[in-house]
Parts: sequence; structure tokens; C-alpha cells
Amino acid sequence: MLFGANDPAPMLPVCDHYAGVESRMRKALALQGEMGPVFDVTLDCEDGAPVGGEAEHAQRVAEFIDSAANLHGRVGARLHPVHHAAFALEAETLVRRSGHRVAYLMLPKAHGLADVQRACDEIDHHARVADLKRQIPLHALIETHGALAEVAAIAAHPRIESLSFGLMDFVAAHRGAIPQTAMSASGQFEHPLVVRAKLEISAACHAHNKTPSHCVVTEYKHLDLLEAAAHKAARLFGYTRMWSIHPDQIQTIIDAFAPSVAEVDQAVEILLAAQAADWAPTSHKSGSIATLHDRASYRYFWHVLELAQRTGQPLPVPAREALFGDAGASAAL
Repeated sequence: MLFGANDPAPMLPVCDHYAGVESRMRKALALQGEMGPVFDVTLDCEDGAPVGGEAEHAQRVAEFIDSAANLHGRVGARLHPVHHAAFALEAETLVRRSGHRVAYLMLPKAHGLADVQRACDEIDHHARVADLKRQIPLHALIETHGALAEVAAIAAHPRIESLSFGLMDFVAAHRGAIPQTAMSASGQFEHPLVVRAKLEISAACHAHNKTPSHCVVTEYKHLDLLEAAAHKAARLFGYTRMWSIHPDQIQTIIDAFAPSVAEVDQAVEILLAAQAADWAPTSHKSGSIATLHDRASYRYFWHVLELAQRTGQPLPVPAREALFGDAGASAAL
């Protein structure tokens, strides 16, 4: 009733947690097992593998993905850049050994759409060789001048599910013209070139129904700074997902991206009234102020409830039964 066939975007968890060292990968999977699929785990081949040990590290990552520790099927992997010597062996190993279970593959340091397509072709080649019956979703990091210049085309690529902003490499690519302060939790929201990049990535993703994923906050011991950054990313910059680089950051990110109880209650009230009216326009009163709502605002409030589900917030049982039905899925509308 509310959405066209091409409207829904990927329903990804709001937090993407990175781990590259074996002990941290193991802990991340254990934590995901405890908390549930409210965050993704990305096992890191690019920054996790020691120089010369890329093949062994890729094998280890594939083993984790295809292990019993991957309880929820929400474990992905970051490869080396497509122009790196290790990319081919990592792609072959991960597709062959864990292609049936890997949630996505992250492509870093693409210089533009051609690099994304080259990586996609290589991954698909290994999938055909392995007789894989699925297409592996791809995520890409926007962290080079070329990728930012072609961000709309990359977002439009049919295999791309999400785009992430690579703050550190993006700043470094300016050869000192952007100061170090622009990599801080607060400074990254102030420097015009960084702000421009964040907005272009977010806008491109929303234009093509892809998920924009916000960059890291490196001050990992200062959760107040992370919370402020996550709120800005979600409320001002339109990001619906964010990276975590330390286990302590995960819950803070989830909480910051989650709708408030008041927002959920309001969404439930408006959508139940809309359903009762067969999705015709309705009036909703909040205090002394009455507002009119129609299918455009209904779509907004539906997304609020979807976000509540993705962040693990319980919905009132009557609302779940009325709006989601027995399946509890967004396909109810």
C-alpha cells in the first residue's frame, strides 16, 4: 500500500563492527552471538593480515565465517584493494570456502566505478567456478578522490548494497591540505571538504536505495564523543549505519541510531490510525497541535518502526500483530 516495488532499501544493522586480529574476531563473533544480529561483524583482511601472511589470514577469515560461531549469518569481510596483489587470492578463498554464508564483501580504496566493476567481475568469476547459487552483496569504501567523483555511479551499481566513508584515507589523500583535526570526533563534522564528502555519499546512497555507512571515531575510550558523532551522523547527515572499531562502541552506536520511545509510540499511533482508515489521510493530535498525515508521512513512520526492529527495540504486541502480522516482516505493507 505504501511502497513501490523498487522502494525498499537493504535492511542492514545500524552498526558495522570491524575486527582483524584473530582474538578480536573471535570475541566479536561471541558478542554478536550474545546480543543478536543488531550489528554486523566485518572480518578484516586488509588491515588484519600481516605482510606476507595474507593467504593464511584469508583462510582464517573464511573459517570464522563458515563456523558455528557465525550464529546469525551477519558476518562479512573486507578484502585488500582490487589493485593489490592479495586481492585475487582473498576473493578466491572467501568465495570458495565461505561464499554461501558471507553476508557481504567490502571493497576498499576503489578509484572509481571501474575498480568496483573489476572487483565485482573477479568475485563473480570465482562464484561461477565454485558453482555458487547466490550473488554476494558488495559494499564499497569511498575514500579516494576518484571514488567520490563517481559516487553516484557507484551507488547505482546493482551489486552495491552499502557505501562507507573512509575518513582517514580521504584526509590523507589531500596531502596535508586538510588538518589532522578533521579526523577527530568533532572536527570531522566541521571541515568543509569532509562535510561535503559525507553529504555526497549519503545523498547518493539514498538516491539509489543503498545504505550509507558513517566513518569511524578513533577516540574509542571516549564514548561521549562517539555518542555525539553518531547522533550527528544519523540526525543531520542522513546516515543509517556506522562503523565500530572497539566492542565498547557497539551499543553506543546502536542506541544513538535507534528512535526514541516517544518516536516509536507516535509512529505506532499514526500507523494504526492510518490502517484503520484504509491508508487514507488522517489527523493526529499531539498536545494542542493537530497535524494531517497521508501516505508520504506514513512511509516515514513505517521506517521509524523498521529502525526500531533493527536496533532491537520491542514493539507493543497489538502494534506488532496489526502492522506486521504473524511474520513480523516489513513486507506486511
